[in-house]
Amino acid sequence: MAFFSEIKRAVRRILHFLGRPVRTAAGEGETVIQAYRGFGSRREVYLEGRVYRQSQAESNGSPLRRDLKDLWRRVMRTGQANVPVKARFYGAEQLFVTDETGFFRVRLPPAKTPPRDRLWHDLELEVKPDESGEPGVVTRSEVFLPHSNCRYIVISDIDDTIMATGVANKLLMIKNLFFRSAQSRVAFPGVAAFYRALHKGHSGTEDNPMLYLSRAPWSIYEMLDEFFHLHRIPVGPVLFLRDWGMSPRRPFPRKAKGHKLFLLRHMLSVYENLPFILVGDSGQHDPETYAAIVRENPGRILAVYIRNVSRKTGRSWEIQELAEKVAGVGSSLLLAADTAAMAEHAHKKGWISADDLRRVGEERARLGGEVKPVRKVSGESAAKTSQEVEGGAVSEELREGDSQESPPNVVVEPRKREEREKRSG
Repeated sequence: MAFFSEIKRAVRRILHFLGRPVRTAAGEGETVIQAYRGFGSRREVYLEGRVYRQSQAESNGSPLRRDLKDLWRRVMRTGQANVPVKARFYGAEQLFVTDETGFFRVRLPPAKTPPRDRLWHDLELEVKPDESGEPGVVTRSEVFLPHSNCRYIVISDIDDTIMATGVANKLLMIKNLFFRSAQSRVAFPGVAAFYRALHKGHSGTEDNPMLYLSRAPWSIYEMLDEFFHLHRIPVGPVLFLRDWGMSPRRPFPRKAKGHKLFLLRHMLSVYENLPFILVGDSGQHDPETYAAIVRENPGRILAVYIRNVSRKTGRSWEIQELAEKVAGVGSSLLLAADTAAMAEHAHKKGWISADDLRRVGEERARLGGEVKPVRKVSGESAAKTSQEVEGGAVSEELREGDSQESPPNVVVEPRKREEREKRSG
C-alpha cells in the first residue's frame, strides 16, 4: 500500500511540475513570453526566449484537474512567428523578431555601464499588443555578468558530463527527478562539488561564469533547472543546441550540425579577454568540436576535460585529433574516468582550493566509486609533447587500461608547463 501511495504522490508531483511553464510564462492573455537566463559582459549581453500562444488557465476544479489542464495547455501551445519583441538593458533598447518557431535571440550592448556590485542583472522584454486588442506583455529575465574577480569561464556539456545519458530522454529525466532518491540522481559522484569549486575559484570569491550546453530540446529546461537546484550545481545560462522543431508534419528532430561550434565561438567573442576551461565527454562530438576551438584560440584554453565514458573505438580518431591540437598549443587535456581526477588536476593548476578539492573527494566517497590513477603523456615542451601524441602515446595509455572495468585517467600536457605552475604556486 505504501508503494502505491508513493507512486500516486510522484505522479501528482510530475503533473504539477510539467504544467509549470504555462503557469510561469509572462502574460495575462493568450500571448506569453518564456524567457531564459542569459549571459554577457559589460559590452554585450545575450539571451534567448520564446513567444507562445496558449489557452487560458483553469480557475475552477480540483488541484488535479487544474494540473491536467495545465499539462494540456503546455502540449497544445504553439510558438508564434514574426512577433516583435523589444529588449531593454541599461539604457539600450532594440527590437527583435521571433523566428518561424517563436524563438527570439537578444544580442544587445548596454548604453550605460552595468553596476559591478552584483552578478545577475535584469533585462526587460516587451511584446506589444496586436490588432486583436490583447494586452501587451512585459517581463524581466536575468543576465549573468562576471565581476573583476573572475579568472576564467567554464563551458560544460550536460549529457554524459554532469549526469548520465538521459537529458534528451524526457521519460528518463522524469524518472530521475521524481522516482529516485536524491543521492542517486547525481550520475557522476563529485561533479556537483567540483562545479561549485570551479565557480568559486581558488580564492573562493571569483564567481566564475558557468555556461552549459545540451543537445536536448528547450522543453526540458525546467527539468534541468530543477536538477541543478536539487544538487546545488551552480546556476548558469543553459543553452540548448536547437529547438527540436517536432510536429505532426515533422516528427523527427531537426539537425543541429555546427550549432555547438557557433555557440562556443560566440562565448569566446563575448569574453574576449578571459581564458576558458572546456568540459565534455567522449560519447558525442565534444572532442571534435573542442579541437576546433583549441586550434582557433591558441593560448586561451586553459584545459579541456573530457569525461571518458566509452571504450568504443569509433571516436578514437576524435580523441587523437583533440590531443594533438591541445598538445600543439601547450595546453592541458585530461581524459577522465572520474571527477576526482578533474578536481585534482584543477587544484594542481591553482584553479580550485585545497578545501574544495577535499569536498569533491568527500562527495565522491559518499556516493561511491573507486579512484583511479592518472597516466601521463608529456614531453619537455609543447612540441615534444605533440610528438609523443602523434606517435600514439595516448592510444597506448588507453589500451593499457583495457583490462580495467572503466577507462583510465590520462593527462596530456608539457612537463615545462607543469613545473612552471608548481613554481608559481
